[in-house]
Amino acid sequence: MSAPGLSARGLPVPGLPVLGAGGWGTALAVNAARNGPVTLWARREAFAAELDRERVNAEYLPGVTLPANLRVTPDLAGAVAGAAFALVVVPSVGVPDLLAELPRELGVVLCAKGLGPDGGQLTVLARRLGFGRVAVLSGPNHAEEVGRGLPAATVVASRDAAFAQEVQAALMTPALRVYTSPDETGVELGGVLKNVVALAAGMVDGLRLGDNAKAALITRGLREMDRYLRAVGGQEDTVYGLSGLGDLVTTATSRHSRNRAAGEAIALGEHPGQGGKVVEGLRTAGLLDAWAQVQGVDLPIVRAVAQVAAGHWTPQAALTELMTRDAKPERHD
Repeated sequence: MSAPGLSARGLPVPGLPVLGAGGWGTALAVNAARNGPVTLWARREAFAAELDRERVNAEYLPGVTLPANLRVTPDLAGAVAGAAFALVVVPSVGVPDLLAELPRELGVVLCAKGLGPDGGQLTVLARRLGFGRVAVLSGPNHAEEVGRGLPAATVVASRDAAFAQEVQAALMTPALRVYTSPDETGVELGGVLKNVVALAAGMVDGLRLGDNAKAALITRGLREMDRYLRAVGGQEDTVYGLSGLGDLVTTATSRHSRNRAAGEAIALGEHPGQGGKVVEGLRTAGLLDAWAQVQGVDLPIVRAVAQVAAGHWTPQAALTELMTRDAKPERHD
């Protein structure tokens, strides 16, 4: 097992590579720097120079000072040279291009909560590209809180238990408790679906439908997550764990949630843009709905959000559609 700041051969390296200097990448880098040196990679040269000079990511994570042992660079090859693994923390649509630039002997920890451009899993893509050590990180983790050192917990999942434990050792601090899981598929795809439910929760907020409606939505959203993950081979423990129920509740209720805020903006008739920040659920809603239609899996909330995101239904029409579905018993199906 390699320690943070050491290569697979035990040689010193500039620091644990964190690839992506958005809010979540910066927060993970700040947290990991509590254990050792970290290299934060930013693609834009001017942006990287600004972060390294000013020691704060004012664009994506304002108010959080970058520690002295965290360096920022636009040099991707230099950032990963000699490292045992790297955290890949760019939006899901950018993951394929970034993976194509990385050496295949590098372990990769995928931290985006989204699907690939073709609707497939990013972990599957990474293995298809030839990466031997692959993991996924997910949980109820807002960058604004993790970056400030507020207590949080997350899950790193991999088929390779030793790799998951290696990542756990690098990221676990008194402020971030890291669990491991063998359920790579469940952890990855739970994070995808919860973004869509969070969009619906934001629409509930925007329509001022109240706490009862939101609680019902989250509960039924969890049921859809369970149905979806079981259909793709995920484990029940994952559904009710940090990357399932935990992440769903946080993303559907928090003021920090981009997806919840985007749903609220849509319900208010506004554009859901977040200052250039990616809202993963807007893209993945249609991909999940298309999958569900082909597979015959009942995901009514996903379908409603997909129809609203595509401009086919209004949020009020989506509400009517959900509330007037055929009566049925509540059961685990």
